[in-house]
Amino acid sequence: MTEPLPEISLVRNNGAADSLANYRGKVLLIVNTASKCGLTPQYAGLEKLRSTYAGRGFEVLGFPANDFAGQEPGNDAEIAQFCDVNFNASFPLFQKASVVGSDKQPLFAALTSAVSEKTGDTDSFKERLRSNGLTPNEDPEVLWNFEKFLIARDGRVLARFSPTTAPEDAALAEAIESALEA
Repeated sequence: MTEPLPEISLVRNNGAADSLANYRGKVLLIVNTASKCGLTPQYAGLEKLRSTYAGRGFEVLGFPANDFAGQEPGNDAEIAQFCDVNFNASFPLFQKASVVGSDKQPLFAALTSAVSEKTGDTDSFKERLRSNGLTPNEDPEVLWNFEKFLIARDGRVLARFSPTTAPEDAALAEAIESALEA
């Protein structure tokens, strides 16, 4: 069992200060996002998850990052507009920041440290990346855009899902349901 995440300071994409502490008591799905990725349509599924479970204490938190093939080139205002116009995404978006490497934001350092391996099909996705001339990251690093971390109400990291785990995936829904019932 992991320890609860520390009270990490965050910055919303509009520049407002926020903190992980503001979400204690909720089940969270923390996702690194990108606007120009083949997985970008997952925004619609993430918004559907948020609307389905919000009344039960669930929230999606989106963290744009430009770490993977330059697939998040916009600034924070452009990213927010893209998410609103294309996906009517109402879940909180945070300031664009790195989720891998030596300059990764503290939240993602804590997340990858808490759960070093992801569930879901990573092998075929890694092969797709290689076939496109890209070198996939190995665990514990974030593999690609749209990796998902499920956080319990008390701040413990419960699970980590591969980028190819769609928001509609039965295993993800089951994990969210279980966390909400705990």
